[in-house]
Amino acid sequence: QVQLVESGGGLVQAGGSLRLSCTASGRTFTNYAMGWFRQAPGKEREFVARISWGGSSTYYADSVKGRFTISRDNAKNTVYLQMNSLKPEDTAVYYCAKGRRAYYSGAISPDYWGQGTQVTVSS
Repeated sequence: QVQLVESGGGLVQAGGSLRLSCTASGRTFTNYAMGWFRQAPGKEREFVARISWGGSSTYYADSVKGRFTISRDNAKNTVYLQMNSLKPEDTAVYYCAKGRRAYYSGAISPDYWGQGTQVTVSS
């Protein structure tokens, strides 16, 4: 069993920054790729970013590329999402997710999810 707990969401003005954190417990965190997804009101959940087990490979949705950075600290069982130049369209609940394997070429296929953290960007 894996537990994922997100933190760091909040209200920010357009152009601002936030850093989300996701701390994992349970099964060995370092063996798996991790990712972030988001879901805006009335929309389907969508992929945001992915990082490989060791942190050497990252992958982003086109909508966030160049603005968001995913990273991880395996010693702390934590994955981060640094979000810069935020836009109102980034408003959503952001979810941390664990991949089923160590490496993906694109987005991860999650088997565990966090509870989500709200990010609201005002114009």
